[in-house]
Amino acid sequence: MIDFEKNNAPLDLSYLRDMSGDSAEFMIEMIDMFKQQTPLYMEELKQAVSEKNWAKVSSCAHKIKPTFSYVGREDAKVHMQMMEQNARDLNNVEELPDAFAEVNDFVQILYHQLDEAKDLLKDKL
Repeated sequence: MIDFEKNNAPLDLSYLRDMSGDSAEFMIEMIDMFKQQTPLYMEELKQAVSEKNWAKVSSCAHKIKPTFSYVGREDAKVHMQMMEQNARDLNNVEELPDAFAEVNDFVQILYHQLDEAKDLLKDKL
C-alpha cells in the first residue's frame, strides 16, 4: 500500500546520492531516465491488468519494483512486490486492478516530487 503521507514530503534520495557520489548531474540524469521509462512500464502494466494476463502483470511489476527504491519510495516498491506476488501466485487477483489504479495515481504525484527534487539539484550545479 502506498504511504500517502510521503506524498507531501520531499523524496529521500539517499540511495541515488550514495550511488552517484553525491553528483547532482548524475542524480538529475537518473530522475530524467525514471520519468522517461516509468510511463512505458506503467502502460505495459495497465494493459496486462486489463487483459488479466497475470503472468505479464507479475513480470511487469517485477521490472518496475526496484526503480521506486532508487527515488526513495520504498512503500511503492513494497506495493509493486505485492502485485508481483499476487499475480504470480494467482492470489487475490480480483484486487489487482485497484492496486494498479492506486500505484498509477501515485506515480503522477511522484513525478511532481521528482520535479521538485530536480529543481533543488539544479541549484547545486
